[in-house]
Amino acid sequence: MFAIVRTGGKQYRVAAGDKIVVEKLAGEAGDTVTLSDVLFAGDGGEAKATDGLTVAAEIVAQAKADKVTVFKKKRRHNYRRKRGHRQQLTILRIVSIGGKKAAAKKDEAEKPAKAAKPEAPAKGGAEAAKEATAEAPKKAAATKKAPTERAREDPWHIRKQAARRVTAAIHNRSASA
Repeated sequence: MFAIVRTGGKQYRVAAGDKIVVEKLAGEAGDTVTLSDVLFAGDGGEAKATDGLTVAAEIVAQAKADKVTVFKKKRRHNYRRKRGHRQQLTILRIVSIGGKKAAAKKDEAEKPAKAAKPEAPAKGGAEAAKEATAEAPKKAAATKKAPTERAREDPWHIRKQAARRVTAAIHNRSASA
């Protein structure tokens, strides 16, 4: 039996025992992964129904692809940029084809539910209004940083501001001359 599965935006034709290299999936070597996006399945010359069909795979290794060098150049402008990239990959061994999604859903139901959020105070009381106004500014202040703080932390903003000052000085000098 074979199946065509989609993972990482690409499609792969797999059969039990095959090894495939896909874009990085979460997990470590030895972990089991379930590929549930089955597009087509067949056995010999017959097509099979893909409703609830899954493909079980085992992670063999996490690896990196060969380095790809990106070189940009604009002639006569002294512009050259060289960058490299190594894509993160996962090597999978297909264990079986034909597992059903219903079994996976049962496993999820057994897991403990997430902790419930604490209830908000009842509306209409003076105490509730005080608590709500006291908590709201703290949350907003904790999550957002002032633009000047962000500029001090990030060197890109500092370089950008310096470049703007230099450009403005050049334009002012040429305008006054």
